[in-house]
Amino acid sequence: MRHRGRHRRRRRGRALRAFLSGTALALTAAATIVSVSQATITHDGPGRLKPIASSAGTAGLRLTEDLVPRAALDRLAAGMGRPVGVGAVLGAADRTLRDAADCSPAERGALPVSPTATRAYCWNTDDTRGWRPGAVTTSGDADDDGVWGTNRVILSGWSRSEGTTSGQGLARVGFVNAGDPKHLSYTWALLAVPVDGGRDYRGLVSHVSGMVWYQDKLLVTADDGDRAALYVYDMNRVQRATVAGDAVGRVPGGWSAHGCRFVLPAIGSYRLDGGSGAPRPATVALDRSTAPDSLVAGEWTLGDGDRGARLWRYPFSTASGHAGLLATDTAGRVRASQAYETKLTGVRGVLAYRDQWYVTRAAGPRDRHGTLWRQTADAGEEGDKGSGSGAAVCGSAKTHNCWSPQTESLSYWQATGEVWTQSGRALFALPLASIDRTTE
Repeated sequence: MRHRGRHRRRRRGRALRAFLSGTALALTAAATIVSVSQATITHDGPGRLKPIASSAGTAGLRLTEDLVPRAALDRLAAGMGRPVGVGAVLGAADRTLRDAADCSPAERGALPVSPTATRAYCWNTDDTRGWRPGAVTTSGDADDDGVWGTNRVILSGWSRSEGTTSGQGLARVGFVNAGDPKHLSYTWALLAVPVDGGRDYRGLVSHVSGMVWYQDKLLVTADDGDRAALYVYDMNRVQRATVAGDAVGRVPGGWSAHGCRFVLPAIGSYRLDGGSGAPRPATVALDRSTAPDSLVAGEWTLGDGDRGARLWRYPFSTASGHAGLLATDTAGRVRASQAYETKLTGVRGVLAYRDQWYVTRAAGPRDRHGTLWRQTADAGEEGDKGSGSGAAVCGSAKTHNCWSPQTESLSYWQATGEVWTQSGRALFALPLASIDRTTE
């Protein structure tokens, strides 16, 4: 019986790979439409990243850490009940992601043409309608062995784009139980911020375009309406919502979370120190190839603009009692350890590993697909011989518009060698090695 089951799994795996490859071939023709702005970049390529070495150039990247007082967090927990962990959230997962074969043609249109996805799933339409997809992070970020306890987990960020005025912009995270790749189940947790000394909470109003789960902390990007650049959540402080409904916070009879079964209250934030011209980290990723591990950040830029984006990194702390948080000085300030400029406009997602940076561009108004560029930050002896950048080529027009239309973050699961991301209702993964091969 075990042998027959294994053969069935192998046949299913081969069928899925063939299906995804067929989807990529069907999408290739769609990738031949190129906008003027895309063609300009793809002809010459962005070249190498340019280091930002001046103190004036990096001063605007500085952050200051603000932690919520422990007494406020304990007061909220006393009111809501004992916090639960990730395992309890996964145990309540009552929704199922669809396999790629069950996705609609429009949903599969969000998959890249080259390199092709090796695993793909689609979110349900009924509980994502009116919500905008954002960042992805995984237990591969949380721990280098790829699991949290005994669980393989994917976290998916979404923000409310439709509905009542009070619900506009609310942010939530899908907790996906990824232990069985043939059956991914999930449930929702609302991102919140404690108020009134922990006697209540409000919803975080932000498009979750960047998110990194590192150790027991979850770092989430914040929008322009807030001085905070990043909010911090403790994965050991997940609270249960006790009242169903659209309200957020304390209500008659208990606690409501806009329909979510769980609530994540922020334990702190990092605020921007720079002025109006300081770049806001709109996309973030984890880089385990540095010492110490670092948070990679990038700003978003207009696709039809003439200014490239700034990319930089912050080191994570190695101090006792500061697990999962960024490294700070005695005044609580966080300074960038590296900073670069890219010639690319329309930047969305960013990832760094070793001396390579991976940057995604959103699809232009006349494009069906975006672009993923690989750029070299530190030119070694071998790198000096090349252009310092590359992107996949696809379609009869030999365009670089081979990537997904809108991937706002990239998450590298080092234990498996996979990069995870999402676009539209499609959640997908592919090997980092395949990105390197197709961007040579």
